[in-house]
Amino acid sequence: MAGGNGELKLLGMWSSPFVTRAKLALHIKCLPYEYVEEDLGNKSELFLSSNPVYKTVPVLIDNGKPICESSVIVQYIDDAFPGVGPSLLPADPYERAVARFWAAYIEDKVVTSWAPVFRVKTDEERAEAVRQTVAAVEVLEGGLKECSGGKGAFFGGDSVGYVDVLLGGLVSWLKANEPLTGTKLIDAAKTPLLAAWMERFCELDMAKAVLQDVDAVVEYAMALRARLAASAGNN
Repeated sequence: MAGGNGELKLLGMWSSPFVTRAKLALHIKCLPYEYVEEDLGNKSELFLSSNPVYKTVPVLIDNGKPICESSVIVQYIDDAFPGVGPSLLPADPYERAVARFWAAYIEDKVVTSWAPVFRVKTDEERAEAVRQTVAAVEVLEGGLKECSGGKGAFFGGDSVGYVDVLLGGLVSWLKANEPLTGTKLIDAAKTPLLAAWMERFCELDMAKAVLQDVDAVVEYAMALRARLAASAGNN
């Protein structure tokens, strides 16, 4: 196979939704891999040498060759192991382009708007970040309708695809947002297709095996927020 016969190794951190994306893709493809939990406060030599540019997780190592950035890793897994498990991207060029468009939208609009929620210093800044994220998620509802052919099952149609993996990796954090900020990012009243999608996705065996415990994510995020607040106070 294109990916070679060597072992796959995934360098990650348990709380990272981007690492979860890589895990989901590996599980969908039924590919065995070794998972290595990284301490980002004391990065290993393997990790630093594998991703010297961004120094972020996840990193997938295939036959000694590192692949970085979660969306790139998911596409690599699909391309490198075409004969293993289901394809994540559709065969039709137009459908592939549509999937990549909405994948880019998740990165550029949803993640970019949402990331500051856990880093900003004031309640006003946090409320604005949440507002922008909710608006981006409401647009994504139309993306699910388009990609699923109006059925709303998955972005990949009747089965999980590339966009499902990218959004699916965020699910535990999406759920954690409500206890953390008081706002439900995926609300059945505003985005019924996405709400049904999330329920359906969470029932999948691979999601149950990979997704983080929401309470653990909330605890981690609250501790992170406290550290950032203390650091800002000391400065």
